[in-house]
Amino acid sequence: MAEKMTQYLGTGRRKTSVARVRLIPGGQGVEINGKAMDEYFGGRAILSKIVEQPLALTETLNKFAVKVNVVGGGNSGQAGAIRHGCCKSIITLLMKGLKKL
Repeated sequence: MAEKMTQYLGTGRRKTSVARVRLIPGGQGVEINGKAMDEYFGGRAILSKIVEQPLALTETLNKFAVKVNVVGGGNSGQAGAIRHGCCKSIITLLMKGLKKL
């Protein structure tokens, strides 16, 4: 039987942007709509920092691969929606950890 892959999901919204975020343990890097984050945002470092804030704060930046599907709005709204989705994914991760206690 195949082993079930653990993922932590979160949906973030900002302005008219909606982001579906998956945190996958063991990987690293952020992929947005099938592209690397730097490629997707065109090298705008501030948008990359916005996306990485919750991961850096919880010291999980290099512990998870982040896969994102985002639609609507502009780059700034999308970055905010992705940040919101990452926060909700991390909360899901923490809640599952607390249930085991």
